[in-house]
Amino acid sequence: QPGDSVDYLYWVGCVSAFDPRKQKIAKALVSIMQKAGLSFGVLGSMEGCTGDPARRLGEENLFQAMAKQNIGLLKSVSFKSLVANCPHCFNTIKNEYPALGGDYEVIHHAELLTHLVKNGRLRPGFNYKGTVTYHDPCYLGRHNRIILEPRTVLAAIPGVTQVEMGRCREKGFCCGAGGARMWLEENIGKRVNMERTEEALGTGADIVSTACPFCMIMLDDAVKANGKGDEVSVMDISQVVEKSLG
Repeated sequence: QPGDSVDYLYWVGCVSAFDPRKQKIAKALVSIMQKAGLSFGVLGSMEGCTGDPARRLGEENLFQAMAKQNIGLLKSVSFKSLVANCPHCFNTIKNEYPALGGDYEVIHHAELLTHLVKNGRLRPGFNYKGTVTYHDPCYLGRHNRIILEPRTVLAAIPGVTQVEMGRCREKGFCCGAGGARMWLEENIGKRVNMERTEEALGTGADIVSTACPFCMIMLDDAVKANGKGDEVSVMDISQVVEKSLG
């Protein structure tokens, strides 16, 4: 509520708020923050879309209107860091809101989880043992160079063996949803999400992990389209941590 003060303001994002599959990311992250004893809060129904899709589609006036409304809302609460689990929200608030008067310390949840692991406030458990391949979201890896942190989180889980795809880290390959293509159909050539998922399945991993709800949708759909839905899970890094904790 206006006037409230927390250390961490968790920006849930549209996809993690409304998509039943992606609500699991938000629930896992909230559970982890509670276990770590963090002072955090969410904006709830007051939170609006950051405007990222509008700007990517060229609706600049709509983007600025949405951004200014959010900046006004953020001025009504007090927080030290804004945490986003969506790289699109993270990139927009961190890199594009300052030009409109919204300058904050913005971190991705991969950075938060890494911090909690390193200072001992998050200790992954032994309830998962298997192979994980990590897909770098474009707006996290290539655009913002947050590459080691998600892998650090996975490496902290005792039962995880990590395997890399050929195109990874700074040279990662898109899931097919970037640039607002989440809402557009591909009708020329091979679908990008199928191309990427075939790379992931080729590693033989039990879990295809990522740190973006957009990527999760694209990869999960393609895993199922390949008939591998019963064998391979697509999970956010926070869900893999939660799985290890049982």
